[in-house]
Amino acid sequence: MEICIVSGARPNFIKVAPLIRRMDNLRQSGSSIRYSLVYTGCKNDPTLEGTLFDDLSIHRPDVYLGADCESLNELTGQVMSRFEVYLQQYPTDAVVVVDDLASTMATAIVTKKQGILLAHIAAGTRSFDINMPKEINRLVIDGLSDLLFTAGISNNSIANREGAELSKVYMVGNILIDNLRFCRQRFEDAGKDLVKSPTFPTIKDGKYLVLTLNRKQLLANEEKMEALLQAIDAEATSMGTTVIAPLRSRAQETVAQIASKRNLKALRLTRPLDYLEFGFLTAHAHGIITDSGNVAEEATFNGVPCITLNSYTEHIETVKVGTNVLVGENPDLLQTTLSDLLQDKWKKAAIPERWDGRTAERIVSTIIDQIQKQEEA
Repeated sequence: MEICIVSGARPNFIKVAPLIRRMDNLRQSGSSIRYSLVYTGCKNDPTLEGTLFDDLSIHRPDVYLGADCESLNELTGQVMSRFEVYLQQYPTDAVVVVDDLASTMATAIVTKKQGILLAHIAAGTRSFDINMPKEINRLVIDGLSDLLFTAGISNNSIANREGAELSKVYMVGNILIDNLRFCRQRFEDAGKDLVKSPTFPTIKDGKYLVLTLNRKQLLANEEKMEALLQAIDAEATSMGTTVIAPLRSRAQETVAQIASKRNLKALRLTRPLDYLEFGFLTAHAHGIITDSGNVAEEATFNGVPCITLNSYTEHIETVKVGTNVLVGENPDLLQTTLSDLLQDKWKKAAIPERWDGRTAERIVSTIIDQIQKQEEA
């Protein structure tokens, strides 16, 4: 039984790590299951910090497709041609893809052209904005998938409404939570070293905010970014709160320029953190300001108030059930909401259904069952 797990970017590795650990455990128990981890990018990708795979307790990719270019259309073509060669060289019973990247769509198309079982993790995710490239990717991937693994009931409803057969859709829960539960003590161990680091801002439990930014469209709008950062700084400064921003690459450069230009006093830019360090920092924060759906999900699990700089979220359970509040890109609404957060005037929240750390177990079991059914047919 041969399974190919595909990752197209750093966040994908975090989501597939629980699957890999589950399969490793089954193999140690005598299962015949075998898998290969394929990365569509390059071996020297700077976004894959040296500690990432050790932090997640998984091995490095078995295969690197080496696709690397700015044009999404060109990237799609590269991944399709190289993944086709991979499938021709390595007999595969099922391919597992995650999220909604161009590389994810490319591998999904090639998989179905080869007549191989396709499983999609984080299926049924929608922004309902067809002008977003990722929205097109989602529609294509879900439309091709034989198994759609969703994180919540709202994602199930979307998949079913768009015509997916009920027998194909499985609400398995949020796979990110498997990692949070697995790494809970390891987060704390990493945090001890972070707190002692002389180059890191002084942090006290629950006495700081965390800022993360990654959305290219937002970062490209300097005027809007200035207004948002000034709103954050004004409120944080008035409350005597530090805002720690462990940003990467373009976000680091953009925010650093604005912070210098506007003399932002509460903001503390730091080096990018590895997975365990970041997990500790966000779990112990007073609150989080982000444009990332994954960060908002983790905040809900940790019970940490979260403000999302977007007018929608593909992870609506973080708003309806969890700690997340959407403020769009409105500086006034951001400042008012942040004021409530810092004064502990936040809504009551809970952990959504099936965020129990057993998502990978459900996914792997379902994939194995489907492969066995195909073999018996």
